[in-house]
Amino acid sequence: MPLHDAAARGFEAGADAYARGRPGYPDAAVDAALAALRVGPGELLLELGAGTGSLTRSLAERGVRVLALEPVAAMRRRLAGVAGALPVAAAAEALPVRDGGVAGAIAATAFHWFDGPAALRALHRALPPGARLALLWNRRDLAVDWVARLDEILNAAEPPGTPRYRTGRWRAAFDAAPAAFGPLQASQHRHVHVLSPEGVVDRIASVSYVAAMDAAGRARVLAEVRALLAAHPDTAGRDALELPYVADLWWCERA
Repeated sequence: MPLHDAAARGFEAGADAYARGRPGYPDAAVDAALAALRVGPGELLLELGAGTGSLTRSLAERGVRVLALEPVAAMRRRLAGVAGALPVAAAAEALPVRDGGVAGAIAATAFHWFDGPAALRALHRALPPGARLALLWNRRDLAVDWVARLDEILNAAEPPGTPRYRTGRWRAAFDAAPAAFGPLQASQHRHVHVLSPEGVVDRIASVSYVAAMDAAGRARVLAEVRALLAAHPDTAGRDALELPYVADLWWCERA
């Protein structure tokens, strides 16, 4: 299946902003993911949609060997310098590994872009029985007023039908494959990403459908973000902003 157009164009165009503006994943979430996966140092972990490597680096630092799959060339180039990781041009629906050839699999802020049923079929082949799949997403904490208003700007710009984690549609593939993967388990891990105001602008510029807009449309959205940050009492005049996140960890076991 070809990569979704918004992802293909947006992540190719927005790779630099993605690297500057996106948060990593908190140590507690990474450690919980590896514990759930039962994958340790020296073992081979398949990472799907590795992006610019924000999770890849954390995994490799813990001694895990990472086969980092990323179909977008501009993002994959940023994986090249991660020691302990092998960047591969491949998609989740067509995994370039032998049957049962990896100890586990993980995807961070990515599974909602996949063809879920096709990806799970590929993962069922690649994982041995009893191995596990983990999914991570960073979501902004909308209990904070200025963050909720930031989300309103994004939602107003979102093209209809754009895949998003928040819709929960990604779960349908798991609901349809109960014989292939066990039930999803979940945990949550709070963290804060400290950014300059322009770092927050980069965070929004890295959103796929914003990065894929024409120059005028993208400039309009980013101007709204700058106006919000300049006017909101919690952000106005500040050199460093705390953008709060919740890292959602999901995992399940291959039957």
